[in-house]
Amino acid sequence: MPNYYALIPAAGFGSRMGGETPKQYLSVLGRPLIHYAVEALCRHAMISRVYVVLAPEDQLWKSYDWSTFSGKLKPLYCGGAERFESVRNGLDAIRDEVGFDDWVLVHDAARPGLSGELLDRLVGEVGEDPFGGLLAVPVADTLKRADADNRVLRTELRDKLWQAQTPQMFRYGLLQRALSLLDGAVVTDEAQAVERMGFQAKLVAGDMTNFKVTYPQDIKLAELILGGRE
Repeated sequence: MPNYYALIPAAGFGSRMGGETPKQYLSVLGRPLIHYAVEALCRHAMISRVYVVLAPEDQLWKSYDWSTFSGKLKPLYCGGAERFESVRNGLDAIRDEVGFDDWVLVHDAARPGLSGELLDRLVGEVGEDPFGGLLAVPVADTLKRADADNRVLRTELRDKLWQAQTPQMFRYGLLQRALSLLDGAVVTDEAQAVERMGFQAKLVAGDMTNFKVTYPQDIKLAELILGGRE
């Protein structure tokens, strides 16, 4: 039986948030934003270990108490300039700890709303898939394509369009190879790297509470969602 591991790329800054503090360390209900991703993954019974990929110069991680998760949690100071580089470096760093056919769940540090129910659904629907899959939600809003002056160029069909979320779950060997073969290309998520190899990831229904904190106003929304759960 394959094992399950989680990897959180957390070496970025989050420029769209503004301010001087990296986004993953912004306070949400008195805890750093990344705490909630770590907590959700560490508490799931199927996940053997959670790796957090940090920037080599990160000085903030150690300023927080992570002892509650010490049995599962391991920081890796090998993050890159881009998200996919952090994931690739993290996979390389754990090659001696993870089997080729083990599952790796890559989750954004800035998605604090991940629930145990969503993790159960992802693992349950993807665990027997030959390629892997990801949480996602069907696009509900009307989509407009803009021109250079931010005027509507046309309306895009939203049929069969999904908004990707995380975790994105792939076999260790497949994901490592997909990221190693990019040859200078930039990908925005793991599924895109796997797509470039000709594989089709499975879409698993997520929900909007698993949203990504991107802008300053998103902090309030995250607090409402998390506060309601508590």
